[in-house]
Amino acid sequence: MDCELIPQTIFRNLPTLETSRLILRKMTLDDAADMFEYASDPAVSRYTLWNPHRTIKDSEEFLKGISSSYEKGLIENWGIALKENNKFIGTCGYFYWNQEFARAEIQYAMSGKYWGKGLMTEAVCRVLEFGFTEMKLNRVEARCMLDNIGSERVMQKNGMKFEGIARQAIFAKEKYFDLKVYAILKSEFNGQACRDSANRA
Repeated sequence: MDCELIPQTIFRNLPTLETSRLILRKMTLDDAADMFEYASDPAVSRYTLWNPHRTIKDSEEFLKGISSSYEKGLIENWGIALKENNKFIGTCGYFYWNQEFARAEIQYAMSGKYWGKGLMTEAVCRVLEFGFTEMKLNRVEARCMLDNIGSERVMQKNGMKFEGIARQAIFAKEKYFDLKVYAILKSEFNGQACRDSANRA
């Protein structure tokens, strides 16, 4: 396969992934109500670059943008749904991918109702596995704001290592933020270990 076509092929036809409790799949407009349920919560958006959704229209417009990215084959997130009832509870995926250096960065967000259950650890583990096997990555990075302990724990439980603080690395919500930087190499990734870690939450 032509190296230049790999992102378009993968993300235009984003495959459905499964874990013991979750389905990671393409997002659709049908997810708008569930997305608004958590994206309107200031606690969820506190550490994100986006502001709380004020109306369901915000969620619909966001999902339209996601669908457009899928159609264009642009790098985009999976939607996270509970396997038991297909309840849409968050997003997880890659938003940066440098093929030349086999490096990417991961991001994620989840409804506050499902924090502390190991579900995001489970989702990130599966997305890392996909990155190392299907995207042929050698290194995956993740970043979080300094006091975002929940996100940091997800990184740690997936075997990612702290590499330092990127000072004033982003500008969001009218201010600069320092970010903690974590990363994991393909040689360090242990899928079974992070699955076990998620189950111990």
